[in-house]
Amino acid sequence: MLNRPLLSGHVTSLLRCSLFAALAVFLCIAAGAQPQKEEKNDMRLVGYNDLQARSSYQPTIHQQGSRWIAYIGHHGGTQLNPLTGKQEDNGTSIVDVTDAAHPRYLAHIVGEPAKNGVAETGGAQMVRVCDGSSLPHADKSKTYMLRTFGGSRHEIWDVSDPAKPSRLTIVVDGLVDTHKSWWECDTGIAYLVSGVPGWRVRRMTQIYDLSDPAHPVFIRNFGLGGQQPGSTGPVIPTEVHGAMSTGPSGNRVYFGYGTNGYGIMQIVDRDKLLNGPKEPTDANLLYPQVARLDLPPEAGSHSVYPLLGMDLPEFAKQKPRVPAAAAGMEHGMDDASGKTTQEHRNYILSVGETTGNECLENRQMLRVLDITVESRPFGVASWTVPEASGNFCDRGGRFGTHSTNENFTPTFYKRIVFIAHFNAGVRALDIRDPLHPKEVAYYIPAINDKTDKRCIGTGADQRCKIAIQTNNVEVDDRGYIYIVDRANTGMHILELTGAARQLANYPDSSKQSRK
Repeated sequence: MLNRPLLSGHVTSLLRCSLFAALAVFLCIAAGAQPQKEEKNDMRLVGYNDLQARSSYQPTIHQQGSRWIAYIGHHGGTQLNPLTGKQEDNGTSIVDVTDAAHPRYLAHIVGEPAKNGVAETGGAQMVRVCDGSSLPHADKSKTYMLRTFGGSRHEIWDVSDPAKPSRLTIVVDGLVDTHKSWWECDTGIAYLVSGVPGWRVRRMTQIYDLSDPAHPVFIRNFGLGGQQPGSTGPVIPTEVHGAMSTGPSGNRVYFGYGTNGYGIMQIVDRDKLLNGPKEPTDANLLYPQVARLDLPPEAGSHSVYPLLGMDLPEFAKQKPRVPAAAAGMEHGMDDASGKTTQEHRNYILSVGETTGNECLENRQMLRVLDITVESRPFGVASWTVPEASGNFCDRGGRFGTHSTNENFTPTFYKRIVFIAHFNAGVRALDIRDPLHPKEVAYYIPAINDKTDKRCIGTGADQRCKIAIQTNNVEVDDRGYIYIVDRANTGMHILELTGAARQLANYPDSSKQSRK
């Protein structure tokens, strides 16, 4: 019944177009579909690239000399590569974004074929990039890219000439899955999300020393107790989605487990993780753990983004009374008297991933966790886009959070965080007061001829809609915002305008509002 009015509308449109040429027919059909137009507030479009209509996951923006290069991971699928004239399995797109208004597609590295048409099984979703000049034992003249190859392996590529990438080595092969990895460029330590045969979950963490990218060195496997081979009892009902490390200076690694439910945020002592006992027993897996927070069943923890050293002026006049040691603040923040304060805090932003179309599951949100007293993390705030603000449940596709930006550039860090929110586009939050995150800007791209449909139901009961699916977001040190789309719409390069721009830490010459 729901499809009949739409079908009738298209028939009418075609009849009206019958007197025109083929191009006019096409335009009339498109008009009958009433495509979603661009929606925005204090954010504007700077540049665009269609990414060859490939379903997109993680973008990484890297400065190489005087150039800025975007490396974008893709889900499984197949599209034409105009540069080669061939149909190629989705892999990694490399785009020159030096001129953000005119991004230039340089190369596509083929990924793993999708299995049985399931996009999550193929492609090359994750990508990280490090310069050899930063890595301790690398060729100082080179630039290296770490990427996944579907769910099967992790690879390192030489992208010193981003238009001519060449594979350097395979880090590890024979996996059953991969996902969101992290690479410390100053040390070379990499936290690879892998599916190692024998482990009782689809995704856990493998740690490698990639300080010499040509010669990977395995350090250890890591996960939650009960996930390791040979363990008994119920398996922890969640898998790792990714990690963020503060490196040797911060000595912490933050892990997020769970996609859209039973989420877990885990804080790990980096030194103990790398140098402690490595046999994956329950005791050894627990040894580096500083804290663990189990979220409610409806809340996932796909992404974890630390906000460390936050100042809260609201509490500047409060006098601390609890000694830091008594509060278990061995690694937390305290004032000169050694007491905890309300004014100086550490937080984690935990973001779940919505996976169901048209609100047919729990909506995932941003949750702000206070980790100042590391042994006692707790939730202090949450945030979501109000559904009624755009009738998002009716638009089609997913509605809810997926991820944050991951660059810690001082332009935005501890000021503004960007959230990829599927059919609600990208949202910019003023996070200076983590107890009250406030939306200050947003951008929802227009649907275009690349945008793919999203469906619910099966067979005769299936209903499909074309909807924007902003999947991931990243920023660069110039202050540009990059969003990529799960439904093949492409990559949009954005910048803040108006009042939102004034909140960021741009150079004075860039603070002016842009129309």
